Amino acid sequence: MVLQAKDIMDRNLLAVDEEADALTAARKMVVARKGYAVLTRGEKATIAGIVTEWDFLEKIVATGVPPGSVRVREIGSAIVHSCLPETPTDEVVAKMAELGVRRVVVRSGDQLVGVVTSRQLIGVFRQYIDKLTSQIAGYQAGANPPG
Repeated sequence: MVLQAKDIMDRNLLAVDEEADALTAARKMVVARKGYAVLTRGEKATIAGIVTEWDFLEKIVATGVPPGSVRVREIGSAIVHSCLPETPTDEVVAKMAELGVRRVVVRSGDQLVGVVTSRQLIGVFRQYIDKLTSQIAGYQAGANPPG
C-alpha cells in the first residue's frame, strides 16, 4: 500500500488573513502550536501565501521591526507549494527536498484541505521503520530457533 498526502496531512490548518498584523498572526501560531500559517485573502478565503516561523525570525526578530506594525503578507511568501491529496508521499518528500521546504499545502481544486509537514513525515516514516524492523526481527527469530 502506498501512502498518499491525504493519509498523513494535517487537516487542522491555521489560516490567517493576509492583512492581519504579524503580532496577531504570531500569537495565533503559538496558540495553535503551528510553525506556519496559511495566508488567506477576501471573503472566500483564497490562498494568498504562507508565513513560517523562519519569516518571523528573519524579518521581524532579527531586524528589530515591531511586529504590530507589519502586515503578515509583507513577511510571508506568496509562493505556496502544493500537491493533490492523491500524491504519493515519496513524491511529496522529493518535492520538499528539491524545493528546500518543510511544508506542502494539499489542495483539492481551489480548496485547501491540509498541509504535509516534515515533522509528520518523520513520524510516519518512523512508524514504518519500526514496523519493518519488527517484521525483520520476526523473520530472523523464525529462521534461527533457539537450540
